Formats: sequence, structure tokens, C-alpha cells
Amino acid sequence: MTRKYLFSCLAFLLVVCLCPAAFAGSYLDRAALLVNEASHEGNVLRIRLGDKEFARVVHAMSQSRLETASHMQVPKEIALAHPHLLMVLENYERASDAAEHGEAQRFMVLLQKATEEERILRSILEQLGWALPKI
Repeated sequence: MTRKYLFSCLAFLLVVCLCPAAFAGSYLDRAALLVNEASHEGNVLRIRLGDKEFARVVHAMSQSRLETASHMQVPKEIALAHPHLLMVLENYERASDAAEHGEAQRFMVLLQKATEEERILRSILEQLGWALPKI
């Protein structure tokens, strides 16, 4: 019985040590979902910029997305990228707030900042040997 147990433990440790993607994979999936949805909503909101109720709904969802990301567990392998994820989501949240308040110029500036920060996030992940999965 102990021989079986020892073999099982050894096999588990081998898998865990040889598969660091298992630690970062879940984070990357969550981050990709948050970024993709924020980007999509930003693009849709740009088309419907005059619809205050739509902007209010997008803003509420953006706030929730930012709150969720700020409490995510971050693997040490990609900890350098997490502040940039937060900045991406914060810029989308601010952009939707601007849209809700009818500030079209501010909305466009913040939407552009969010897009630029997303490029930085993806670049840092690439430098660390990771990438956001396509969802």
C-alpha cells in the first residue's frame, strides 16, 4: 500500500513540476475573458455612444469586471503582467463612465488608452513566455 502511495505522490509531483502552465493557465483564461469582453463592450459602446442607458449598463459591467480582476489570485510566473490587466480594465471602466455622462471626447481618449494598455499587457506576457488564449 505504501509503495502505491509513494508512486502516486511521485507521479503527482512530477506532473506539477513539469507543467507550470497548470498554474498560469487558469489565470490566463480568466484574464482573456475579462479583456475580450471589455474590448467588445467598448467597441459596441462606441457605435451606441448616444445611448445613455446602454452606457449605464456597460459601466456597471465594467465596474464588476475591474472588481473581479482586483481580487484574482495571480501566479508568480506572471505577476508582472497583472497590474497591466488592471490598467486595461480601469481604462475601459473610465471610458464607459465617460460615455454614461455624455463625454464623447473623454470616452474616445480612454478607449484608446485601454487599447494601448492591452498591447502592453500582451507584450509583457509574451516576454514572460505566455499569451492570452483566444476565446
